[in-house]
Amino acid sequence: MESTEEVKLRNLRRFNAVMAAVHFLQGILILVLSNNVTLPIKTYYLNFDTVTQSLTPVAQTLYDLPIGPMIALFFFICATDHFLLAGPLRKWYEENLKNHINKARWYEYALSASVMIVVVAMLVGIYEVVALMGVFALTAVMNLFGLTMEQYNQRSEKVNWTSFIFGCFAGIVPWIGIAMYLAGAGSSTGGSVPDFVYWIFVSIGVFFFSFAINMVLQYKRVGKWKDYLYGEKVYIILSLVAKSLLAWQVFAGTLRPL
Repeated sequence: MESTEEVKLRNLRRFNAVMAAVHFLQGILILVLSNNVTLPIKTYYLNFDTVTQSLTPVAQTLYDLPIGPMIALFFFICATDHFLLAGPLRKWYEENLKNHINKARWYEYALSASVMIVVVAMLVGIYEVVALMGVFALTAVMNLFGLTMEQYNQRSEKVNWTSFIFGCFAGIVPWIGIAMYLAGAGSSTGGSVPDFVYWIFVSIGVFFFSFAINMVLQYKRVGKWKDYLYGEKVYIILSLVAKSLLAWQVFAGTLRPL
């Protein structure tokens, strides 16, 4: 007869399989239904002006990034992760869960969440390549601190919050930058961004910070979060909702065929 933990793990395996299909299907739909809207990735270099005898920055577009495939990309990253955990990596995954850690989650988030934030940043007008690299890197670092948080506290009686604090610091910086661009667009003469971008900022921001709340509830062992597997399922649901919200709000705002 199966133990309660074995039943929960079996259900979680099925849940991961379903999530793999849901994410993959949404990625395909975005690719098939989206138009070819692009946003520019730019750089600035210094040019010596012989008239003014001074260095002036000159903008150059490096690449016009198609937004539809970028949205599909984070769906496919997530679908791949869920497929591997439901199938080929199931035993490794379940052994990790028994030790209160999911390494695959944090590696997947380090990629998919970072792509998501880059998309949000570009929607508010952050196009400079180095700034986008910083946004990507800080979001990835935030999630890798999530991994170290779980590694440090696997068998510890007293929770060490250092990695959590460092991760929050890394993760908040891109959102501050995005908020500054939104505020600047709203206050400048004739400047504005579409309403759907504000909705994206609020809704995706709320869900991003909900991941941190979920971790706090796990380590504080509040209510149902005393069971690590419950927190794991919440992570999966938050990931699905956050990705779906971003994708279909962007689709409705810019990617739907005219």
